[in-house]
Amino acid sequence: MLHRALRDEACVTNRQLGGSGLVDLTFGNVSVFDPGAGVFAIKPSGVPYADLTPGKMVLVDLEGRVVEGKLRPSSDTPTHRRLFQAFGGIRSVVHTHSRHAVSFAQAGRPIPCFGTTHADYFNGAVPVTRPLTKVEITEAYEWNTGDVIVETFRDKDPLDVPAVLVWRHGPFAWGPSGARAVETAFALEIVAQMALHTLALEPQRGEIEPELLGRHFRRKHGPSATYGQRGHG
Repeated sequence: MLHRALRDEACVTNRQLGGSGLVDLTFGNVSVFDPGAGVFAIKPSGVPYADLTPGKMVLVDLEGRVVEGKLRPSSDTPTHRRLFQAFGGIRSVVHTHSRHAVSFAQAGRPIPCFGTTHADYFNGAVPVTRPLTKVEITEAYEWNTGDVIVETFRDKDPLDVPAVLVWRHGPFAWGPSGARAVETAFALEIVAQMALHTLALEPQRGEIEPELLGRHFRRKHGPSATYGQRGHG
């Protein structure tokens, strides 16, 4: 079996996703990328999370070819592939239909950064993509979903804001490992829920002050990070 460690990581993180409360039925998937080998492992389409094993993970290269695996890969595979091509420094992509984040996606609204919980994970609002055109939907829909995500980050650093909402669809998140990407997807749902409650209580609430946003984001990210213990992530 090729890339056993990659398969193991993808299996563990997909099973984590299945038990996280972020997905209903089989509406979600995790991929884990090996940049050196140019392949990623991804959940097979429609298989329940509890039934996943490392051997059921599907290996796909950056040209979209199935390298190893007997099952069909997730229907979202082209989107994951596009993000691995475009976003250097990421090793894992997570897609969910978590309910509060989907609410913002369906409304076509970014998730504003109202407080420090959001700022700990995202350096500003989580953006929403533009709508796909009719042609983009009918031709190579999943690949074009990746394209509009990449377009949305044309002037943004995907490592500063490691998530996006796809118009009328749902969230994608990413990170340097499967575990970190799932954590980011979880954080995204938390801040989406908090933002909805904030808007319900105070519809005119403005976004967080730039100084407070920067202070909290830099505590956890970048060369000047002070949060946590050295060597323990």
